[in-house]
Amino acid sequence: MVLYHRGAVIQPCVTKHGTAFVARASILAEGGEATSLGNLGQFASQECAFAFAARSATAFVDGESLPRSPFELARAA
Repeated sequence: MVLYHRGAVIQPCVTKHGTAFVARASILAEGGEATSLGNLGQFASQECAFAFAARSATAFVDGESLPRSPFELARAA
């Protein structure tokens, strides 16, 4: 699904990682600059991950601080 916010195109994305869902988002600004927010956090449901990705992307477009996710992905050592 593609969303539009203040002239930017936002594409929230959810992938499965084990039993969790990982939120990601890509943004194409009005001027053509593309930005990926990468892994934003993990969630128990696909719907929550998608909503968080959309909320994070709109905050990025608005120049606000990104919200913190409730859980962080474990980093491989």
